[in-house]
Amino acid sequence: MAARTKARKRALDLLFEAESRGLNVSTLLSQRVETPVTEHPLPDYTRELVEGVVAHWKDIDELLSTYSQGWSVERMPDVDRAILRIGTFEVLWSTDVPESVAIAEAKALATELSTDESPRFVHGLLARIAEVKPTLI
Repeated sequence: MAARTKARKRALDLLFEAESRGLNVSTLLSQRVETPVTEHPLPDYTRELVEGVVAHWKDIDELLSTYSQGWSVERMPDVDRAILRIGTFEVLWSTDVPESVAIAEAKALATELSTDESPRFVHGLLARIAEVKPTLI
């Protein structure tokens, strides 16, 4: 597994854990940086993703709500929501990741970790956000 793919998975784990346990994402990230729960410290890219998602949280959720057609952010499965937040951050604000790579990586995470319908949903929603990106930024 590529380093950035692992970093995305770790970011997903942090976002998912924080939401499911009702914790502040930034606080959890700080705790994991100070005291790792695995033998490997968090990759820099994991921190970059989580910090980016937190910095743009409101905008990301508004975009997901606007373009998901009939699905509120709250109604989405927790894992899909976390994947979409990471993917949206990468598509819109990450300058060193091509949009197509961000979308493919998000779809792969959904394929591995979510429902049978999730990969198509994640791909479609992120592709739409990438399509309207010039009007957003």
